[in-house]
Amino acid sequence: MDGRPLILLIDAGNTRIKFGWLCERTGQRESETLALQPSELDRLASWLGAVPGRPLQAIGVSVTSQAVASAIGAALQQHGIPAIEWLHSSDEIAGVKNLYAQPEQLGPDRWISLVGLSPRAKGAAVLATFGTATTVDTLGPPPPGTEPTAAISARRFEGGLILPGPELMRRSLANGTAGLPYAEGGLAAFPRDTHSAIVSGIAAAQAGAVMRQWRRALDLLGTVPQLYCAGGGWPLVAEEIRHALASCQADCGVAISPPEWLHAPVLDGLAVVARARR
Repeated sequence: MDGRPLILLIDAGNTRIKFGWLCERTGQRESETLALQPSELDRLASWLGAVPGRPLQAIGVSVTSQAVASAIGAALQQHGIPAIEWLHSSDEIAGVKNLYAQPEQLGPDRWISLVGLSPRAKGAAVLATFGTATTVDTLGPPPPGTEPTAAISARRFEGGLILPGPELMRRSLANGTAGLPYAEGGLAAFPRDTHSAIVSGIAAAQAGAVMRQWRRALDLLGTVPQLYCAGGGWPLVAEEIRHALASCQADCGVAISPPEWLHAPVLDGLAVVARARR
């Protein structure tokens, strides 16, 4: 560890906690994130010992319990890192406008993910995140004539969907019915066994929600949105969504552009906020 000042970036989700960092001086980011279960916070010490600088502050987003958030803070304080600044949803931040009727009710992970997407997405974008819940959110394009140096000015979060995530759907069928198993089949257009029928149905439902929003975004914004995807449930739905998107793009007569994978959109957003403050 050298003397470069670092800002720790924390995404405390429903299932996992991700850690990254940003170097204040250079803008350098972590090459690999640390992902932990709440019960694995003892692993944080070795990761902190290997970061290339001195963590002086921490900012984060939390949708986990207060007990877990407090445990994260206590673990960091053992290493001399002051209290975490937990960010909340707001009316506007880093040039992105929140169109929620009550902006503070938007999940902060969704909000900060869109802020992180803004510099990457040069036009309209749909971000589908497949976690415990699946969220499908739309980011409007920059206003016409916006200079490249102001690429994240006046972007708008147009709204989005929330539905059960792929794994939650799978477990709910197994736990909520007497005759259906915890499915581990493959995808099929016309499934001929129960496991495949469940897995294919879940993927089709997820893809249907994503394609609904992609088409609505195209109609609303008058420009073709790029689809970005993230979250631990992606492997279960990836094949179905790639196929559905290509079919939808062909039907609309637009260029075929596959979805782009984002490893840590919340951490990206936290880094954008930290840079904007500088």
